[in-house]
Amino acid sequence: MSDLSSVPQGLDALEARLKQDLAWLELPAKSWVPLRVVDGRPVVDVVIIGGGMAGLVASGMLKRLGVANHVVLDKAPAGHEGPWITFARMRTLRSPKQLTGPAMGLPALTFRAYYEARYGSDAWVALDRAPREVWMDYLVWYRRVLDLPVRNGISVDAVLPRRDGMFDLLCSQDGRTETVVARHVVLATGRDGLGGPYVPPIADGIDRKFWAHTADQVDFAGLKGKRIGVIGAGASAMDNAATALEAGAARLDMFVRRKELPRINKFTGIGSQGVVHGFAGLPDEWKWRFLSYAMGQQTPPPRPSVLRVSAFPQAHLHLESPITSLEQEGDHLVVVTPKGRHPTDFLIFGTGFKIELTNRPELAAVAPHIRLWRDRFPTPTDMRNGEFEASPDLGDAFEFLETEPGACPALARIHCFNFPATLSHGKLTGDIPAISEGADRLARGIVRALFVADRERHFENLKAFDTPELLGDEWAGDESEMLPELSSERTPT
Repeated sequence: MSDLSSVPQGLDALEARLKQDLAWLELPAKSWVPLRVVDGRPVVDVVIIGGGMAGLVASGMLKRLGVANHVVLDKAPAGHEGPWITFARMRTLRSPKQLTGPAMGLPALTFRAYYEARYGSDAWVALDRAPREVWMDYLVWYRRVLDLPVRNGISVDAVLPRRDGMFDLLCSQDGRTETVVARHVVLATGRDGLGGPYVPPIADGIDRKFWAHTADQVDFAGLKGKRIGVIGAGASAMDNAATALEAGAARLDMFVRRKELPRINKFTGIGSQGVVHGFAGLPDEWKWRFLSYAMGQQTPPPRPSVLRVSAFPQAHLHLESPITSLEQEGDHLVVVTPKGRHPTDFLIFGTGFKIELTNRPELAAVAPHIRLWRDRFPTPTDMRNGEFEASPDLGDAFEFLETEPGACPALARIHCFNFPATLSHGKLTGDIPAISEGADRLARGIVRALFVADRERHFENLKAFDTPELLGDEWAGDESEMLPELSSERTPT
């Protein structure tokens, strides 16, 4: 039986425990990176673009390793970073509640510790999965207790390599512009970090008022009494369908290409520390094989999400019903499938995201030089996958590599810590289970690069260090008797 006196009661107690844990571990490490100034402006060692979960844990790891001179920039207002209270529409997270996520190996920093401190251990036992709003509260708390350097409301509009090997980041906020000079840039920009939402060509020419993607802001209240169509049956499609039904949709039709909904989450089934740490070491053909098979089987939508939709009698699931065309007729659409025609007032695309560098204007200066998997890996004819082919080929610290060596050496200091890194590193950059391990790999790689780049300064510091450990008064005997004892060449006895 556990000693209840050792369990923190309330957030104040939890924060005190976390503070003590960090002190015992001598964390964060002392700042050690030499400061730089160019053109009269201080240089930021690392700029992290994106203040969601991935950006926060990347910041936490850098701070932990003594890279204090870094900053996190996010265009959203404080507390609205990431998808959790914007376009995520599930009731709870899809991950099991006990996963330690961004806690960096610190028990007092886990979601469980936070939840029990707020609601009690009995509430934790009764909890199925984390409500997404509470998870957002946890990330806000995480940012606060670690005192992470996040700046909100700032958009990074361009990442421009400089002649001196650093970057000019052109930023804007409330109509004002500023330039931040950085040595390394981390793209912690989420699922669509190197592209954007994917909408199939059938939507071309259809008035935008008739459709949205699951990543868009949707006026669900305005869908009351309407006929709603949803393309796809993944987690986001189900959650959007449920939200529309709960808002009063008169009818909802889900259109799915497959004969049946996928039921087994293949990758979760083999989840282990071996996968976390070993995937990056696989030969290329095996990386492709693992992910091609797992993603080809597709991830099933969470059971609670499906039940949330099927509870409504006006919800209809159409299997083996790919969309062959969309027709705009007056004030509504007609969705055409091999099985029939379906009048629809509004259509929601649950069709995922695509990797397309031309969709990211902030990367326009470097995008032509980024090496993709298709640039060097011959795609197996029986495992074609456009998303894999467009994925960046990354180095050990998630850094971009050059298509033509020497054409853009600055790419070695831009780190892709978002979903498109999956083919190179495995699922370490967006999902909760292994995000701390991913951030650790990222931060250690940046630390190595910073130290190597500053080796001359560190060597000069080594030579200049002159704080004595012996003060000269340690030996009270005769000097002639002391000298042989202190000599490095002693006579054997």
